Amino acid sequence: MIQGLHHAQITIPKGTEIEGKAFYCDVLNLEEIQKPESLQGRGGFWLKVGMQEVHVGTEEGFDRSTTKAHLAYLVSNLDVWKRTLESEGIEILSGIPIPGYDRFEFRDPFGNRVEMIQKL
Repeated sequence: MIQGLHHAQITIPKGTEIEGKAFYCDVLNLEEIQKPESLQGRGGFWLKVGMQEVHVGTEEGFDRSTTKAHLAYLVSNLDVWKRTLESEGIEILSGIPIPGYDRFEFRDPFGNRVEMIQKL
């Protein structure tokens, strides 16, 4: 039996961890957590998101801007996030409406698709 979701992984280009932490930790205000010692030499970093984790790995040779794969962050104030991201120069993209939710999408600085979603 599957009990829940432990983590999801996204990737950024090798050598961009500083920029990745600046966006995910400073702009999105996600908490970095310690990777196990056995994985520390592999690049990337891990984040705590509520009760789950997002693992940010490194990967070359992949155009992140061409995929629909994404993470959706559940938020309590969509307008604050829209203003925050716009102030960072992030283009806000409208998404197809989903009953009971308000949402928007954007691409992180590495091309990963991201969604912000708020329950109405």
